[in-house]
Amino acid sequence: MELQTAREIKAELRRRTTALAAPPRPHTPTGGVAVGVCVVGPRTYGVAVRTFGTSELAQAVVEAGRELAGDQCDVRDVGVVRAHTVTQQWDPADLQQRHRPLRPGLSVSHLDVTAGTIGGFVVPASDGDGGGVLVLSNNHVLADSDRGRPGDVIVQPGVADGGAPAADRIGVLDGVVALDEVAPNLVDAATARLDDGVEMSADYPGGPLTGWVAVTDDVAVEKAGRTTGLTQGRVSAIEIDGISVQYPSGVLEFDDQIEVTGGGRDGFSSGGDSGSVVYRPDTMQAVGLLFAGSDTGGPDGQGLTYCNPIGTVLEKLGVRFA
Repeated sequence: MELQTAREIKAELRRRTTALAAPPRPHTPTGGVAVGVCVVGPRTYGVAVRTFGTSELAQAVVEAGRELAGDQCDVRDVGVVRAHTVTQQWDPADLQQRHRPLRPGLSVSHLDVTAGTIGGFVVPASDGDGGGVLVLSNNHVLADSDRGRPGDVIVQPGVADGGAPAADRIGVLDGVVALDEVAPNLVDAATARLDDGVEMSADYPGGPLTGWVAVTDDVAVEKAGRTTGLTQGRVSAIEIDGISVQYPSGVLEFDDQIEVTGGGRDGFSSGGDSGSVVYRPDTMQAVGLLFAGSDTGGPDGQGLTYCNPIGTVLEKLGVRFA
């Protein structure tokens, strides 16, 4: 079906979801349902329905989706979607070590966080080149899910990989997009301002980014992350609303997200890859900021990966790529 048709069906499903869930359901990691636009192929779309376990609400939305979209309704149960944090020490790998100059894909964290990933480097959009270089990653990586304060120390490698303030400090927490516990969120994003003398390289495995692009097709994508390294996948859905994400502090809801399905047996991402910039390797354009993943829903028992649209990230933070 055409993109506009898929968007109209998605909007109708959102209206039905709201009506069926009234009064508003409490934020829980299971039982909910998200709807979006499924990317079938070049300029070919369907409706994506993602359920988080079984519930009457999920079943009703699935039935409505199949009623409205027929065989162009892509239904997947993704289990629990979790913010990609590290819950244990991982075996040493190159991206988990201390590196100078800094580069995308390296382990990084706030002192009260285990570890996440340096997504890339940005500068304030309004300051030309004189505002200083900032590390881009997630709020839950650099700002401890809103518990951090501007000026808090950021280390590379992250704490889970042995990072310590005296030897491994690279800068301080700078910009944060606050996470909303009530209304749907659009991004999980923050920046850290590099200390004087800390050098960086903005090169990814395929070279530097050429910019960013809003994704509307099932394009091939890539990312370099602290835990799973360099992985490839494809965009499988866009504009997904109603994703319930389990954070250490509770469940938060996200709208207008991008879904990526991994191209290999091990999937696209895992805990500790949060903050990675997802980009098109053919054009080296950024498309998203990785922040969470599900237990299931992908091929061969893989989970699925969820990303904030990169344009929204840059706008909310008031930055552009360095």
